[in-house]
Amino acid sequence: MECNHQVNDQYDADHSPSLCINNVPILDILSSEEKIEVMNTSISKKYKKGEIIFSPGHSSANLWIVHRGSVKISRFSSTGKEQIVRILSQGDFTGELSLFSHTILTSTAEALEPTEICLIQGKVINDLMLRKPQIAIKFLEKYTERIEMAEDKLEQLTLYDIEQRIAKVLLDMLEEQQTDQTEDNTLILPISKKDLAVMIGTSQESLSRKLSFFQEQGWIKLVGQRQITILDRESLEQFNE
Repeated sequence: MECNHQVNDQYDADHSPSLCINNVPILDILSSEEKIEVMNTSISKKYKKGEIIFSPGHSSANLWIVHRGSVKISRFSSTGKEQIVRILSQGDFTGELSLFSHTILTSTAEALEPTEICLIQGKVINDLMLRKPQIAIKFLEKYTERIEMAEDKLEQLTLYDIEQRIAKVLLDMLEEQQTDQTEDNTLILPISKKDLAVMIGTSQESLSRKLSFFQEQGWIKLVGQRQITILDRESLEQFNE
């Protein structure tokens, strides 16, 4: 199924042929004609919640763009222990390393909700980079950013205690959700608490106890399974000073 499907009753008018690419800032420099050219060669795939998009051992020759939904990228140890690498939301992508070298995937990608992925062939992106080298530079900048994030996560896991890691991830997620127009202190967790525990390197039970402690201190308010209101941001920030 082509990603440049016609609009029907299932989609609103905002779902234009080039929307998948429009959501990726790195490709903003493409002209409308170039975007249509790329989208005409792309493939759209839909996944149910919990469905595996790719797994270790598969060859990586595509750029995977999240058109709708969200995706969890994880790695598993030989004993089956999971480490969440990152969460992809609309407009995010993975597979950029394959644009510069032939690699075999070492991660697992799982749909966290009903998700649509646009696959763009690596050859198409490589041809674009030859015509517009600044795209290659932007991909390298994004990859460097991800390396820095991985180093920051490693630092947290090795040097921070559980309370520090929880405080930091809550504040980081809140900052990602806030926009220039709003300073809302209500955080909607993009992942389950089980996955959040995996992300910060602790058990779900320990996470629940620490969150309850934060609430008892008046720093946060827990609402349901996914909503957390930050009541005392300064106290949380002090954990990482």
